Amino acid sequence: MSIIAWIVLGAIAGYLAGFLVRGDEGMGVIGHIVLGIVGALVGGFLAGVLFHTDPIDGPLDISSIVTAVIGAVIVVVAWNALTGRTRTGRGMV
Repeated sequence: MSIIAWIVLGAIAGYLAGFLVRGDEGMGVIGHIVLGIVGALVGGFLAGVLFHTDPIDGPLDISSIVTAVIGAVIVVVAWNALTGRTRTGRGMV
């Protein structure tokens, strides 16, 4: 796949990560899409390092979709940890 395909796949993965990770509703759809693009690239890089393959040049299949979604979830959780957002929310009980 080309970089453009990973960006499109990352946008979809970021949208899906918004449903999978709770407690970050303040980012909105655009924020999730941007983090999903970064996550797809990170997931593709990590898959290449772990499995000694070149996922960017591979075909678009279920494994690349799963890789992009896992990378997007990792980036969204890391972003929440860096910005201090909690999964339980803030405010009065």
